[in-house]
Amino acid sequence: MKTPKTLFLAWKDPISPYWFTIGRLTFDGSIYQFVYTQGVKEAEEKCAFKPFAPFPRLDEIYTSTYLFSVFANRVMSRSRPDYSSFIEQLDLLGDDPSPMAILSRSGGERVTDTFAVFPCPEADEAGQYNLYFFSQGLRHLPGSAIERIDRLEAGEMLEFDREVPDLYSDRALITSTGDRCIVGYFPRYLLAEIFELLRHDVSLKVRVERVNQPTTPFQFRLLCKMSIEENEDFRPFSSDRYQPLITEIAVKSA
Repeated sequence: MKTPKTLFLAWKDPISPYWFTIGRLTFDGSIYQFVYTQGVKEAEEKCAFKPFAPFPRLDEIYTSTYLFSVFANRVMSRSRPDYSSFIEQLDLLGDDPSPMAILSRSGGERVTDTFAVFPCPEADEAGQYNLYFFSQGLRHLPGSAIERIDRLEAGEMLEFDREVPDLYSDRALITSTGDRCIVGYFPRYLLAEIFELLRHDVSLKVRVERVNQPTTPFQFRLLCKMSIEENEDFRPFSSDRYQPLITEIAVKSA
């Protein structure tokens, strides 16, 4: 896996279903940099978002030679006995993945807070953008759906609801090919971009990348690969919500 250079930070309002892209983490091989993005303004207006402790000011660019603790705490320690099995579940075994790669694939979500991270995909040689994510909401599906998930095979095409509903609706279903059995949902923090792609008629496909064993927690059970074809009229993850809130200001080291 190619290590991503950019990860976005998404925040969920604790009292509503709304998700917002509020920050951007980058790594150039030696320096980590965090900056709030334009999406934080929408989070402030709609849900009274307040800057969180590690990055208390919206108008600063934070840098560090080490991964900021708020992100590092979301990366499983190599000393854990279950580290290898976790990396295998992420389909990263053999890659000696970097912290950025692990965060990119796992989402970095924790039960105790309301943050998640996801990568900014880069175009491959064929001009296609690929994004990996785990199908969500499996714990709410009936047993028959879980059994169907266990029978999915790598490379199998998945269907999804291509209607463009309200941005924060629950209608972004993922279903299996043929029998239309629901096998989960897109992560909510990706919905804004997915709906934007559909509005611009961008070719979007979802396939099974990996199905983990039944003993795997539901949040890491079904790994999907979303492929986005290059479109000269619209570049994925390029809208204002993903752009830095501030670009020219004194940099603050962490």
